[in-house]
Amino acid sequence: MTIVQKGVVDFITLGCSKNLVDAERVMRQLEAAGWTCVHDPEEPKGEVCVINTCGFIGDAKEESINMILQMAERKKKGKLRKLIVMGCLSERYRAELEEELPEVDSYFGKFDFLELTKELKIQNSYPEGTIISKLKIEGCGSYERKLTTPNHYAYLKISEGCNRMCSYCAIPLITGRHTSRPMEEILDEVRWLVGQGVKEFNVIAQDLSSYGLDLVKGQRDKVQSTKKHLLPELIDQMAQIEGVEWIRLHYAYPTDFPEGLLDVMAKHKNVCKYLDIALQHCTDHMLGLMRRHITRAEQDALIRKIREKVPGICIRTTLLVGHPGETEEDFEELKAWVKEMRFDRMGCFAYSDEEGTYANRHYKDDVPQEVKEARAAELMAIQQEISGELMQRFVGKRERVIIDREEGEYFIGRTQYDSPEVDCEVLISTKGQGTKDKGQIGEFVDVKITKAEEFDLYGEEIIEN
Repeated sequence: MTIVQKGVVDFITLGCSKNLVDAERVMRQLEAAGWTCVHDPEEPKGEVCVINTCGFIGDAKEESINMILQMAERKKKGKLRKLIVMGCLSERYRAELEEELPEVDSYFGKFDFLELTKELKIQNSYPEGTIISKLKIEGCGSYERKLTTPNHYAYLKISEGCNRMCSYCAIPLITGRHTSRPMEEILDEVRWLVGQGVKEFNVIAQDLSSYGLDLVKGQRDKVQSTKKHLLPELIDQMAQIEGVEWIRLHYAYPTDFPEGLLDVMAKHKNVCKYLDIALQHCTDHMLGLMRRHITRAEQDALIRKIREKVPGICIRTTLLVGHPGETEEDFEELKAWVKEMRFDRMGCFAYSDEEGTYANRHYKDDVPQEVKEARAAELMAIQQEISGELMQRFVGKRERVIIDREEGEYFIGRTQYDSPEVDCEVLISTKGQGTKDKGQIGEFVDVKITKAEEFDLYGEEIIEN
């Protein structure tokens, strides 16, 4: 029999790291008011459960609905007093969810966290009656949060929303227009996180490339005419904060890419040689249908420039197959392009027809599901072979590695080329002297790479005499 734990809130976060940051901020408020928050518990036991949902694509929505139903069943059996749903799914479908799932006590979206804390009758840092804007909720009032990641790394969200309106993407429908957080506030958060022991900062946004365009008077036209982007300035200032060991960049957009960022990456050793930039496709036909506002030639030129200005950089990208209108010729060209570009890291997704998107309203979903899945699997098989070849270049080299955890006979770490949870890892034997004797999870060690597989490296710690 499950015993319900009084004063405990179980937080279940689904979806991306941007959702995780939102959950961490809410948990910080709750714990300041006396609640105990447990994140992603193996066995939920709290009297309250908050599910932070994802509503990006069909599979994510299904996962969120199933989790709500699972927790609703616990409530029905008396194992849960209150069930609360927040996040992207309820931001977009709140009315439908309230009608279909009345077992849920309250629904909140992405930007009304204050109301969630009021629901649990706690005090918070905002005066009664305060009107909270989207930007306010994103951290202008309070950026402190309860870290759910290991203490040595954290995700840093610098903006919310997206103006790009790609044909297939529901993000603008959920998050609204792109809104940047003020630079000084972000830098204050970095200093606070350093004080909590964080060394590695994974900078995230729906669209890093647009950071700051809405903060500059005259906005986009002025920024483009002067070629002054705020992202390079932000990262440059972050890199100069004492205690910031690694900065890694996620989710840049290729169109209007802030090329000054490359100079900052080359200048600072603590800015990782790593860039996550979603490219989606390569043919002019598909880039046009996807409304990416870039050509194959422009995209290829950008990749070349990135590699030239930051030698040795690791480029991670995401591709989309099965979009309406994608022909066999498009896919064959995409396969050849992947082989030519030899990306260090790559993910591939099958198109999901999302209601309300441009593609849903204007195109016919004409690629059969089995074809979509077969194309995605074929691309990933190509990438696996490329990754296996590229990983061999590390053998015999010395790499700086941060240790995340210990598993069996190995310490598990990452190089600057690897983001937590999604990229490759380095397995370091705990036998003999070295890391094992130090016992320092979250510390940096120098490692000689002795073996490489498609998605993992093996190494030995270098002990200086």
